[in-house]
Formats: sequence, structure tokens, C-alpha cells
Amino acid sequence: MAKIEAGYTDYLEETNKMLGRDGLLLASADAQGNPNAMTIGWGIVGIIWGKAIFIVLVRPSRYTYDLIEITDDFTVNVPTPELADEVLYFGTVSGRDQDKFKAKGLTATPGKKVKSPIVEECAIHYECRVVHKNDVIPDELAEEIHNSAYRQGDFHRIYFGEILAVYADADAKKRLAQLSMYMS
Repeated sequence: MAKIEAGYTDYLEETNKMLGRDGLLLASADAQGNPNAMTIGWGIVGIIWGKAIFIVLVRPSRYTYDLIEITDDFTVNVPTPELADEVLYFGTVSGRDQDKFKAKGLTATPGKKVKSPIVEECAIHYECRVVHKNDVIPDELAEEIHNSAYRQGDFHRIYFGEILAVYADADAKKRLAQLSMYMS
């Protein structure tokens, strides 16, 4: 499907709605270019250092963590409600164990400005280059978050990705109108 360029805020409302509902797909690739993606339910877009930034959190135990460390980039892909089963699957199976794209029949398309692929079937894509990363500091974390999100001690690395490109399906407005009805 043809993709159109967009500004980083053009689909922010829809991105946030899916982030809070089913999640988004964070894609990366290994040194040989083999794709992987995982489901994320936490993230934020904003301006830092005068740059549009997409912040994502990845636990060191996740395969995606290793891949982002290799490529120093990632893509964030906004699925449509029709991809809910795939999003659930990508969040429960490790890319260390199998090719999730092949298993679910999704397409990893090369990024335009990063090494990591996009998930072609998703409606919106953010290509990001890591400009900073740091780890959650357990002693600085509010106790209720520490107790609810980190009971097993697997603290996230926080990646600050400069948004280099944003694009969407040519019919994204129509598909996203359906998304808005889905979210109501």
C-alpha cells in the first residue's frame, strides 16, 4: 500500500489511543537485517533537545533490547484494530525462538532512514534513531511503581529516539476514523 509522509504530531492522538488500548509494535533488526518486533504499551512523544523524540522502554531480558543495542535505531508502528491478535502474539512470543513476522504473515519492509524495518500492515510508522539511552534507577523510582512494574527486578532501559520520518497509509484517515469508532 502507498505511504504518505506526515508530521510527527499528525497522528499522535491515534497513536496514543492504540498505545493505551492494544499496544504498538516496536520493530528492530539483528546485524544481518533479520526483523523482529515486540508489543509495547508504554511510550511517549515530545520535544527534547529541540528534536521530536519518541521514548520507548525495553527490558534487558527482551530480544528487542539486544537488537536496538546493535542497530541504534528502531521503528514504532501503529496497528489497526484488525491486527489485535497479531499484536497480542508479538507481545507473548520471543523473536529469539521464532520469526514472528513469518508466523503471523506480516511484512517487514525496510525503513527509509533507519536499519530497522517497519511493519507494513500497520497504519502509521515512526522511524527513530537512538540519541540517548539510560536505565531506570531503582532507588529513584516511586515505591508504588517499583512494586507494581518491577517485582522481578527487570528494570527497563529507556531509549530516546529522534523521529527521522513519519509516514502512514494513503488511506490512513479512513482507517483511523474506524480506529476512533473502535476506541469510543
